[in-house]
Amino acid sequence: MNDDRQLPPAGLAALEARVRQDLAWLDLPAKDWVPETALEGEPVLPVAIIGGGMSGLAACAALRFMGVPAEIFDQSPAGFEGPWATTARMETLRSPKQLTGPALGKPALTFRAWFESQFGLEAWEALDKIPRLQWMDYLRWYRQVLALPVHNGHKVLAVRPRGADGVVQLDLETPDGARKVLARHVVLATGRDGLGGAYVPEMARSLPRDRWAHSSDSTDYAQLAGKRIGVVGAGASAMDSAATALESGAASVDLLIRRSDIPRVNKGKGAGSPGLTHGHLHLPDDWKWKIRHYINVQQVPPPRGSTLRVSRHANARFNLGCAIERMEWTGDEICVHTSKGVFHLDFVVFSTGFRIDWNARSEFAPFAAHVRNWGDRFRHPEGEDDQELSDSPDLGPAFELQPKIPGACPGLERIHAFSYPAALTHGTVSGDIPAISVGAERLAQGISSRLYAEDVQWHFEKLQAFSDPEVFGDEWTPAEPPGQTAALLDKADAP
Repeated sequence: MNDDRQLPPAGLAALEARVRQDLAWLDLPAKDWVPETALEGEPVLPVAIIGGGMSGLAACAALRFMGVPAEIFDQSPAGFEGPWATTARMETLRSPKQLTGPALGKPALTFRAWFESQFGLEAWEALDKIPRLQWMDYLRWYRQVLALPVHNGHKVLAVRPRGADGVVQLDLETPDGARKVLARHVVLATGRDGLGGAYVPEMARSLPRDRWAHSSDSTDYAQLAGKRIGVVGAGASAMDSAATALESGAASVDLLIRRSDIPRVNKGKGAGSPGLTHGHLHLPDDWKWKIRHYINVQQVPPPRGSTLRVSRHANARFNLGCAIERMEWTGDEICVHTSKGVFHLDFVVFSTGFRIDWNARSEFAPFAAHVRNWGDRFRHPEGEDDQELSDSPDLGPAFELQPKIPGACPGLERIHAFSYPAALTHGTVSGDIPAISVGAERLAQGISSRLYAEDVQWHFEKLQAFSDPEVFGDEWTPAEPPGQTAALLDKADAP
């Protein structure tokens, strides 16, 4: 008899057994093939990854699948890497739930497999978007099931390329004190703000520092209860900040929106295809700029759910066409002068995005002045000014940094920028969920190729020394020479 009833969820233990079986069938991870090296009495890692969020985990897994030892260093406590359980305030992710994210082509590593193993198919079909904290739980599981080596509580103080001896030195602050790590290649998987920081307009400097925050700050929104709040911007983080303030008891929230309308269409989503994902890297520079600039100008709309989360509150106001002219602190309130009048506020949240600025990060000081950005070599078309794109690092095919002046910073090419600012060179394969696996595998393939080329003499010598026989010489009997064989036969036939 056919039974169409849904089977109960198998549970995480069964899924983890499936992951182990899948990897065994695929013979993954590959056997380590990179020679062990040491310098100054210290072991040298083949690859060190800074950042243990989604990008860092995917990069580490892809490298280890290829037989390249890699380790992650993250300043956060275990399980709190990235923004998901810290500064992010959205209720759900924007990305469609069916995207495979960092699964690297392995079905059992997808969020869907993780979700269904616990809650079942019916719950999956009923799910609209992935809850933010559930996504963090999935990433914690991903790290655990793949046994990825993550060193938590390790803050990077300096990244020092040492061209003379072929390593990059990381100066770290750890719970046990100062630590130095040497690696042949270093991956910067440092997130949206990881190559600079939050962008805040200059007018914020006229306000007391305790009266404003950036949307990415670790702000205690409970302290905004009963206060008049202004939120600058209309993107996803603006809606999340506004909603969090309202839910925390803010007296009112005014969204100050320069545009006359909120963007309606996510152009980046419309451009998504395997063709763009794999082809962007190989496009001519002018087309790369044209595509990314167009998406920047059109801007990404806030998610519908995030916007409704704000508008359901009667004390939320959407002030469109409201260009800010200046802000001033009167001693007891903030006066925001706009094209639509003056707003009297107690606190302002700037949801104004991030800026790429190597000099803003002290850990990059040893090489910041040498990094070549797009603005250093590409003359963009007239009328297509774009500061974000001009500041974007001009990367090589393995996401490696390149110097403004060849040879001026030996070893710079051993540092790889695997974060959102790589989008102009590589497309959006290094900072967002949709194509993170493509980017991680591209990075791993590129670093693997370089490691092999650097050690080719060692590999050749190992090839020459290889002596495991597959044939032992007892598999056949050598034939006698033709003439000698005939003579022996004639002799045997003689009377």
